[in-house]
Amino acid sequence: MKNTRKTKNALITGSSKGIGREFAKILAKKQYNLVLVDKDWENCSTLKGDLESEYGITVMTFVEDLSMAETPLKIYSVLMSKRIEIDVLINNAGIGIFGKFSDTDWHHEENILKVNIMALTYFTKLFMKGMIARKKGKILNVASIGAFQAVPLQSVYAASKAYVLSFTEAIARELKETGVTVTALCPGPTDTGFHILARGDDKKAFKRKKMPTAREVAIHGYNAMMRGEHVSIHGFINTLMINVSRIIPRKILAKLAHKKMRVHLEDI
Repeated sequence: MKNTRKTKNALITGSSKGIGREFAKILAKKQYNLVLVDKDWENCSTLKGDLESEYGITVMTFVEDLSMAETPLKIYSVLMSKRIEIDVLINNAGIGIFGKFSDTDWHHEENILKVNIMALTYFTKLFMKGMIARKKGKILNVASIGAFQAVPLQSVYAASKAYVLSFTEAIARELKETGVTVTALCPGPTDTGFHILARGDDKKAFKRKKMPTAREVAIHGYNAMMRGEHVSIHGFINTLMINVSRIIPRKILAKLAHKKMRVHLEDI
């Protein structure tokens, strides 16, 4: 990867598919060199070739498991040894699981906490310091509209995203006047296949209502990040729902969310 400061470098986690893949395409078009982090070697390799060929940029890939505690530091150390400074960090990687907490698999839930919280926080810690020293940089953390309330049958995932939202809002304030901004992107259900994977089988986890595409969410998130917004909710209906929810007791919100999740999780 080129290391002259005439270039711009972006690191994206969970970049082989869905929203992360679309972020990679957007930033490649903007002439950012990319660092792609994902467990999926095949999709990452294909994306690398496509983006380098189409946009003439340089793409470095790390096929790594973000549930491993040492992964963020390992990647950071390699980049620092090559004198590659990251201008944009997108913490997109996330995993989830559906079902009653009493029935779901602990190992999977432990990995949710490691990927959605620990890896995101560590990457932010590592790369933020260089951004502050250079007095410029952009960080985007992918949260969820589920971050704003308790979500029965998706309890650990929603709680992890509540952490992402709170963490992002706090450090956004700390970073005021440093030249560095951090944004929490809060999409609703998106047509990425995430919900099927989170369920753990090949059945449709959600009734196939029209959902926003990963491309639409990524464009929204990119624009919000570039504007330096602290929190950005994707979609008018989602924004309206979140605003209305602020005046509804949390106990009632949890009851409504539980009912909605039971409907969503019915087999077709």
